[in-house]
Amino acid sequence: MCTAMEESRDADNTEAAARNRTELPLILEIKGNSLDDGPGIRTVIFFKGCPLSCSWCHNPECKSIAQEISFDPELCIDCESCLETCKRGALEPNNPYYINRDICNLCFDCVETCPSGALARVGRYMKVDEVVAAIEKDQPFFRTSGGGVTLSGGEPLLFIDYVSGLLKKLKKMGVHTLIETCGYFNFKEFNIKILPWVKTIYFDLKLFDATEHKEHCGVDNALILENFEKLSRARARSGIELLARIPLIPGITATNENLSKLAAFLEENGAKEIALLEYNPLWLEKSRKIGRENVLAFRGSVTTWMKAAEMQRCRSIFQGFEIK
Repeated sequence: MCTAMEESRDADNTEAAARNRTELPLILEIKGNSLDDGPGIRTVIFFKGCPLSCSWCHNPECKSIAQEISFDPELCIDCESCLETCKRGALEPNNPYYINRDICNLCFDCVETCPSGALARVGRYMKVDEVVAAIEKDQPFFRTSGGGVTLSGGEPLLFIDYVSGLLKKLKKMGVHTLIETCGYFNFKEFNIKILPWVKTIYFDLKLFDATEHKEHCGVDNALILENFEKLSRARARSGIELLARIPLIPGITATNENLSKLAAFLEENGAKEIALLEYNPLWLEKSRKIGRENVLAFRGSVTTWMKAAEMQRCRSIFQGFEIK
């Protein structure tokens, strides 16, 4: 489902993060006024880099741990100022992705020149204090709505030391903290550096079958399932809130067989409530902006919104297991 280059890149993400644990991660975006990433009004911090390489990833710009340039043809005003600026000739108007990424050296001169924002830097390095300063203005919204800060991505737990430092500062400020995770992390480190400082975990489960998980997500799911089991057991002593989420991808995760197996697994681990994430096709153009083609874009089933009847079919499977 992904190219050899993508597979190599994504396989290197975990190792690269381990080598650079004390260095700053790339922050893709700090988005305020979110109502979709936890209780109340929230500020969401999107980290760049993920150990998985899901074929349907709704944030493909978060996959790589490295900086990138994106090009949005809808914003381009054909002023050609970027062509005059690029000293390497990496910008090619006839290139379907506009940027020849084999030539581009990420100097970002074209980004600085672009007046419309069609060319944009994907990710910027931020210190913990810079992130805290960026969200301090949102505290009145947190207090009045019961909201807080959500760490998302990508995978924030690729940068476990950085995230630990950030969570400690937010807890000291009295801010509710939530982590959205793919579950692929070192639990021993998580238990020491993250668990005491976080209030809520949104834990994504995608495919129960290990072979299918590796095919569609780049790695098998043994560590992910093991970590969910450990977190389920840790709930009572730690007081965390744990919510499993399942993205519904037509023909991949949203099959009766996969959802039934996940339902049985969740029931065994004491889950009473889960979140089913309704599929939407808004991500399909994102890959092209960063110079990649996603083969799923050519599947008719993933180019349309999920119908109400399909959602009801998926819900009914979990009702059979008495999971809300």
